[in-house]
Amino acid sequence: MHVPPSAGDCVQHIIAIRIETMTPDPITEQNRRSWNAVVPVHTSHRADEADFLRNGGSTLFPEEIALLGDIRDCRLLHLLCNTGADSLSLAARGAIVTGVDLSDAAIAYARALSGASGIPATFVQADVYDYLAAAAVDGLRFERIYAGYGVICWLRDLHAFAHGIATLLTPGGRFVLMEFHPTSNMFSADWQLAYNYPHGGTPLELPGVGDYVGAAEGGLSPSGFLPGVSDFTNPEPCTLYRWGVGEVVTAFAQANLRLRVLHEYCYVNGERPFTRMVQAEGRRLYPPPDIPALPLMYGLAVEKDHNDE
Repeated sequence: MHVPPSAGDCVQHIIAIRIETMTPDPITEQNRRSWNAVVPVHTSHRADEADFLRNGGSTLFPEEIALLGDIRDCRLLHLLCNTGADSLSLAARGAIVTGVDLSDAAIAYARALSGASGIPATFVQADVYDYLAAAAVDGLRFERIYAGYGVICWLRDLHAFAHGIATLLTPGGRFVLMEFHPTSNMFSADWQLAYNYPHGGTPLELPGVGDYVGAAEGGLSPSGFLPGVSDFTNPEPCTLYRWGVGEVVTAFAQANLRLRVLHEYCYVNGERPFTRMVQAEGRRLYPPPDIPALPLMYGLAVEKDHNDE
């Protein structure tokens, strides 16, 4: 199914040209290379996503759907959208979706997936800060902005991120974040308390983005799990940033966005970050019975005041 370009696509093309003239951050560029290396590994574990989406399948979880609310006919910006399946699942619910991601490989896959599934969406390859700045200059506005699952750790500046979102939201518009709880980063894979609570945006250098899709054993492959690439070692290292929940909430409060919801969940969707996790319905995983309940995810919804212009 051919999806004709819209006026929004033309504006996004202008933004993409503007972004190309910006000076890249060296750490961000290295992170882009790390993501480009792992994208084909992640997608190798997913059965025909286009067919899955084309026939009404969705990669979304109930938590983000509830926080986003009714998105029919909303202009929705999906930041750090990865390979686009969540973006297209949002579009299938009636939103007019723009997805933005740092990785060239992820965006190329997302565009192909949009065409093959017949679900229209616009995808832009850009550093999130560059996109927010360029979109603000061009006057783009969105009723909903969404980011989910492994986003905050890639942000070098929380306040710039929050203020950029506040600028692009329409009055009454809502930003929703679904994220892994930083408390979970205090534990080793076998549930031993091992690390300090993340805070301050402290950089964390890693050997590279890993194959968490393969490790999830189907939790992140609702279209069907394939063995795909095995024993992957990323040749490109990456740098993450460690932030606490209080710092995230404060950044949005200081951007004059009103906190509507902050939920903490003692389970995790899709991923399998620890050993012996207990699988429940809907790709939800809990700690084993001998581990006390602790927050593994949180969900945030903030809104722009109706009087803010």
